[in-house]
Amino acid sequence: MQEIERKFLVTGDYKNDAFKAQRITQGYLNSAPERCVRVRIKGEQGFLTIKGISDAAGLSRFEWEREIPVAEAQALLALCEPGVIDKTRYLVKAGLHTFEVDEFYGDNAGLVVAEVELTSVDEAFAKPSWLGEEVTGDKRYYNSQLMQQPYSLWSR
Repeated sequence: MQEIERKFLVTGDYKNDAFKAQRITQGYLNSAPERCVRVRIKGEQGFLTIKGISDAAGLSRFEWEREIPVAEAQALLALCEPGVIDKTRYLVKAGLHTFEVDEFYGDNAGLVVAEVELTSVDEAFAKPSWLGEEVTGDKRYYNSQLMQQPYSLWSR
């Protein structure tokens, strides 16, 4: 139940390499860093996820997730803290790994972030040409933070 991932900004074209795209809507019942509780609708599926606090490098944290009926996820979304995340997730294969590339909408429009899940913190992985600056551990890019401090409000 430990999630290990690295996160990057996206600087090039990845959509031609994507083998799947799915719209995601998510909100947070609790966005405290110690225990985020997320409700997500991904396509026609609902999910409830609990995440613990990240390690010092932002690479690893506890994650528990269960599928729930989409009607229950919709009801729970109505109870969430203000600030819903709306995005399309593209799945892109690169070497032995699959990157999840999220293109955000609404108050986070213009932000595109890629994540790759690993089995260990030092696992090697292929870096596609569209992968930009690494932002692993930068809390501003956590979805729970993007709902509170959207990308459109950042000073560039």
